[in-house]
Amino acid sequence: MASSSHPALPALPLLQADCANCFALCCVALPFAKSADFAVNKSAGTPCKNLQQDFRCGIHTGLRDQGFQGCTVFDCFGAGQQVSQVTFEGRDWRTHPGTRQAMFDAFPVMRQLHELLFYVSAALALPAAAPLHPALRELLTRTESLTRADAATLTALDVPALRQEINTLLLKTSELARATSPGRKKNHRGADLMGARLAGADLRGANLRGAYLIAADLSRADLRGADLIGADLRDTNVRGADLRDTLFLTQPQLNAAHGDAGTRIPAGLTRPAHWS
Repeated sequence: MASSSHPALPALPLLQADCANCFALCCVALPFAKSADFAVNKSAGTPCKNLQQDFRCGIHTGLRDQGFQGCTVFDCFGAGQQVSQVTFEGRDWRTHPGTRQAMFDAFPVMRQLHELLFYVSAALALPAAAPLHPALRELLTRTESLTRADAATLTALDVPALRQEINTLLLKTSELARATSPGRKKNHRGADLMGARLAGADLRGANLRGAYLIAADLSRADLRGADLIGADLRDTNVRGADLRDTLFLTQPQLNAAHGDAGTRIPAGLTRPAHWS
């Protein structure tokens, strides 16, 4: 049998939230402020008032109606169950209170690692980025190994340095992938497009990295091949838009937008339940 041309990729942890195997870390570890997204203030390390003893949300089916829209937008990329079941081997912070602070400190770090794994995996799935695949595979393997580290190692990690290293490759990946889109590519990187009227716009292959698209109208827009990493899609109208083959679109971004049955989304992402 012929040998593979490159090492096998590691088995990645699940990069989607599995709340049934998490000790409600997002409901405890993270703070939130009273706003349009949250009905009350909550400090980091304090359980949400709606959290039940079984680690489930008491108002899960009515979060938006009761002022907790922010909860329906959040996604941990699977970091919650990784910290709960792997880092702390199934020991929860209620019955093992000594784990409490270390668990809450490890969770946001793990979320960043899982988000980076999501981006690198997405880059590796792009044929146009083949010249970068060896370097991407090395970073994937290194980042995956970090997700199995103990809590002390996790909290001591220099995540910004790792993020910068990965982002350099993601930028190159974006350039290679977007070059395959037809026509002239629009560059709106970091642009303030809040409330912009872009209904039906041809944004194929556009650079929308870090763009502020809050409440923008992208209904029926064609965003195939557009780079959406870090774009703010809160209350963005993507009804009828074509988001297939967008680069680096995440579940939290999708959750923050307003779509409908006509919105075409990338494989691997889930159509939000609150969409009309």
